[in-house]
Amino acid sequence: MAGRADSTVLAGARVVLPTGTVENGRVIVEGTRIAGSAAQDARTLDLSGHWLVPGFVDMHNHGGGGASFTSGTVDEVLTGIRTHREHGTTTLVASTVTGEMDFLAHRAGVLSELVEQGDLAGIHFEGPFISPCRKGAHSENLLRHPDPAEVRKLMDAARGTAKMFTLATELPGGIDSVRLLAEHGVIAAIGHTDATYEQTVEAIDAGATVATHLYNAMPPLAHREPGPIAALLEDERITVELINDGTHLHPAALELAYHHAGAHRVALITDAMDAAGFGDGQYQLGPLAVEVKDGVARLVEGNSIAGSTLTLDTAFHRAVTIDRIPVEDVVQSISANPARLLGLYDRVGSLEPGKDADLVVLDEDFVLRGVMRKGEWIKEPEIA
Repeated sequence: MAGRADSTVLAGARVVLPTGTVENGRVIVEGTRIAGSAAQDARTLDLSGHWLVPGFVDMHNHGGGGASFTSGTVDEVLTGIRTHREHGTTTLVASTVTGEMDFLAHRAGVLSELVEQGDLAGIHFEGPFISPCRKGAHSENLLRHPDPAEVRKLMDAARGTAKMFTLATELPGGIDSVRLLAEHGVIAAIGHTDATYEQTVEAIDAGATVATHLYNAMPPLAHREPGPIAALLEDERITVELINDGTHLHPAALELAYHHAGAHRVALITDAMDAAGFGDGQYQLGPLAVEVKDGVARLVEGNSIAGSTLTLDTAFHRAVTIDRIPVEDVVQSISANPARLLGLYDRVGSLEPGKDADLVVLDEDFVLRGVMRKGEWIKEPEIA
C-alpha cells in the first residue's frame, strides 16, 4: 500500500550517487527527506537485486494520462502530473504550446498556482515565438516574433514561476529577448529555429543555455552549413534536450550527442502530450488535432510528429538497454542536469542527505518497480 515512509531504511540496492554506484548501499528516509542516519525504530526494506536512483526531473512536458497542461482544468492537469509521477517523474515542468497571447497569459496564471502549491516545478513556454519554417506541431497563424515586451508579459503572468522560453532567436527581437530572460534568471532555449550556425552562436553569447529537443525542429547538420546543431553541441554553455522514444531520434544521433556534448550536458525529456500513459486515439495539442497510432503522435493535417507519448522510465530503460549508456550517465541526464538547470539541485536531482526523498526503484532489468516522492510511496515496490 502507498503511504508515507516516516522512518525507513532502503537497503541492499545498487544506489547511484553523484560519486558513483554503491553496491549493497542504503538510503535513509526520515519524513519527507533523505537523512544521514536512521532512527532506532526505522523499518528496513530489503531492495537486494534492485537499483535505487533519484526521482526523474522532466523539464519539457505537455501532459499525460489523457490530460493537457496547455488547456486542461486544474483537476485534469493534476491527473497528468500523477500519471508521470507513477512513471518516476517526481519533478515536472509544465510546457505550453503556441496560442493567443491572452490565452497563454491566462494559462500561466492557472499553472502558476500549481507551482506555488508544489505540484509543478515551473512553466515552459514553447511558442509562440518560434519559426514558421520549423513550427512542428504549432499553429502557424498564431506564431509571432519574440518581442521582449510580449515575452515580459508572459513572465509577469507566470508570477515568477516561468522557468524556460523556447525561442527562434534568429527572428526580430530574438537576441533582445534572450538577454531579457537571462537578466531575470529564466532559461532561454533555442528551438523550433531556422537559424544558421553564426546566428546560433550569437544567441548563445547573448545568454541562451538550452537546446530544445536537439535535432528536432531545426535545420539538419550539413558539412558546409553546420547550422544550429553544430553550434549547440560544441558549446559547453549549452545543455541539449533529447527525446529518447525511438521515434524522434535515431540511436546514432543520441550517441553523437552524448559523445560530443558529454553526459553532463544532456537532459533527457519526454515532450509528452496527453496520450502519454493513456493510449492511442484522437487528441488535441493546443488548437491542432492529433492522432496517436501505435504510440506515435502525429498531426491529423500534415502528419508532423506532435510531441511524444513517452514517459521517463521508458527513456531511462531505452538509454541503458538499447543505447548502452552507462547507468550513472543516464541518472545525470534524467535527474541531476535538469535539476541544476531549473535551480532545484539543492532539493532534488540526487540521493543526498537533506534533499527531498524523491527516488525510483528499478529491477535488475531496469524496469520501474517503485516511486517515492517526498517520502511518500506513489508506487510501493512489491518485494518478496
